[in-house]
Amino acid sequence: MIFSLFCIAITIVWIVLGTSLAKFHPFLVLFSAALLLALLLGLPPLESLSLVQIGFGKIIERIGLLILFGTIIGVAMEQSGATLSIAQGILKKLDRLPLPYAISSIGYLVSIPVFCDAAFVILSHLNKTLSQQTKTPLVGLTVALSTGLFAPHVLVPPTPGPLAAAANLELENLFLLIAIGASIAFILILVGGAYGHYLTQKKDYDPILTETKKSNPKTVKIPSFFKALLPILVPILLMCIGTLLKFLPPDFLGVTFLSFITKPTSALGIGMLFAFGLVRSKRKIFLNNSIKKGIEQAAPILIITGMGGALGNIIQTIPLKTYAESIASMESLGILIPFLIAALLKSAQGSSTVAIITTSSLIFPLLPILGLDSEMGKVWAIMALGVGSMTVSHANDSYFWIVTQMSGMDVKTAYKTHTIGTLIQGGVGLIVVWLCHWIWSIA
Repeated sequence: MIFSLFCIAITIVWIVLGTSLAKFHPFLVLFSAALLLALLLGLPPLESLSLVQIGFGKIIERIGLLILFGTIIGVAMEQSGATLSIAQGILKKLDRLPLPYAISSIGYLVSIPVFCDAAFVILSHLNKTLSQQTKTPLVGLTVALSTGLFAPHVLVPPTPGPLAAAANLELENLFLLIAIGASIAFILILVGGAYGHYLTQKKDYDPILTETKKSNPKTVKIPSFFKALLPILVPILLMCIGTLLKFLPPDFLGVTFLSFITKPTSALGIGMLFAFGLVRSKRKIFLNNSIKKGIEQAAPILIITGMGGALGNIIQTIPLKTYAESIASMESLGILIPFLIAALLKSAQGSSTVAIITTSSLIFPLLPILGLDSEMGKVWAIMALGVGSMTVSHANDSYFWIVTQMSGMDVKTAYKTHTIGTLIQGGVGLIVVWLCHWIWSIA
């Protein structure tokens, strides 16, 4: 068993070095890692290849359409101006709050359907405009936005990381994950907002950083706030209804139809249709472009996620559960193990999604020993590795460079603000998840 653990350690080292130092594509690294682990474990070549194919196929089967629909929704909202509509609407409704908290709230809602990298690019101009108009230091608003976008990105489906973790851990109740993830992410965006507010009080306003190009006088009509929210709210509402169907008798009128439309895949598909309805003119071109760009964004995520499943399938051939049963302290460590593994991988190789996928594959055999093999236990495990995967964002993370370049921050300032902000979020996130898990375990 010690040899098997040593083989896993070598595989993890290769994943870290391959993605961070060698800078190979994560798909190639995870694929080679799966074959390397199979070779080290002495598995026959044909069996190894079969396990890789089966693991890859299972993940794509479970969440392929979910990721595809989610990315298409995000692209459609970006191209239609729905994200800006949501941002402006929140600012109006939260005008009594300090500006950093309002900015974090914008990030919280926008990042659920739109990747945090793309969302920051979309909203960075709005951030500079608000800083200029209110004479608020841009550094504080930047951190409020970057942390506000980051928390939902690692905790709330339909973003790929949490979806892949749910598939790897065989979680059935996706709405439960959305509800818990959204609640914890909301706490963490308030933490980010508070840190951003602290920075606005500490830093001086710099008008040079907030210089913006003159806007085009031709105004683009964007969807209303309510209409912009529908692609997000409708799927969540449908999945919520789906959790209530078990209380209805099987012969209840319409229960078969409700079961169909409330499945996560169907719910996100319906949300995609609402996203297509965000524009009135040139709808066919808008629809085709959204699908094309959505597929382009989803493809690399799907193959990375699939290879994470392939690696997990190889790992499951090792009797880790038997070995872990001999360690009395394993259950007491509980959610600390997924947090530490995810934090190590995130800090070492930079990608939160890769950290989530890899960690969920590694810990799946350990769930019974950690006391996390129930549906709720799996949710807590995903929350723990989610907050671990945001600890911390620094120079090997593409999001770090998007934040610095789009906000005009130098690297030293970014380390002192954005990186520290993600560290604070990750630490507070661990405490929140640990407390919630502890309350759940004694209830």
